[in-house]
Amino acid sequence: MHGKFKGKHAIVTGGARSIGFEIARQFCAAGAMVSIFDYNQEALEIATTTLTNEGYRVNPFLVDVSDQLQVNLAVDRAEEIAPVDVLVNNAGICLVTPFLNIEAEEWQKTLDTNLSGAFYVAQRVCRYMARRGKGVVLNMSSKNGLDGEFGHAHYNSSKAGLILLTKTIALELAHLGIRANAVCPGYIRTAMNTEVDSDEFVEEFEDRYIPGGRVGKVTDIAPIFLFLASDDAEYINGQTFVLDGGQLAGQKPWKWLLEEIKL
Repeated sequence: MHGKFKGKHAIVTGGARSIGFEIARQFCAAGAMVSIFDYNQEALEIATTTLTNEGYRVNPFLVDVSDQLQVNLAVDRAEEIAPVDVLVNNAGICLVTPFLNIEAEEWQKTLDTNLSGAFYVAQRVCRYMARRGKGVVLNMSSKNGLDGEFGHAHYNSSKAGLILLTKTIALELAHLGIRANAVCPGYIRTAMNTEVDSDEFVEEFEDRYIPGGRVGKVTDIAPIFLFLASDDAEYINGQTFVLDGGQLAGQKPWKWLLEEIKL
């Protein structure tokens, strides 16, 4: 993909850390100028300095995507720098609370960030894209948008909503030259969950749930965003792509059952 996005401008929300940062880095490496939207000022400054020192052009925007006014102002400023060709809606939060314990404030915060935030950014960006007759929107959903998980009712709901938002954008804006697709990662090892999940937990999770035998890395996820944003994917629209090591393919068999197989 080196140089494939030369002269292109991509916005990556939540692009200062983890998967978002890797997506931003790979777009930069492929020649794009990248505008990073993030609400964490310290992380935004570190990401910007890191990528700038690597010789890339990065525009930092301190934005809370759940605030529509902030989003509109940031998108307008990004468009003034250069027309936006690609939007990666990656910003999101994940709070773990059992269904019966979720307070209205926590529910709303999750939906405001994960779903409404993606809507606000996509709508503003797509108004500009529509005038030019081209553009790509890529929404970061999750395996949880297709298959629920205990303690994640609000997160699951927001990610499921993103899939249908993606399909609707694709349906309504295809005639304006805009494509939209969703990406659904499974369990990805990031700096954030490394602080929470023990090595023992990860090993058990890998063994029990992932046919591929390992949890994902941020470098497993970023490349599909570049592919879907490229001209090679110009006929792919309104689709959902799952990257989970095979977790959703079905429940892994118990080890004793594997031992019963006769070769």
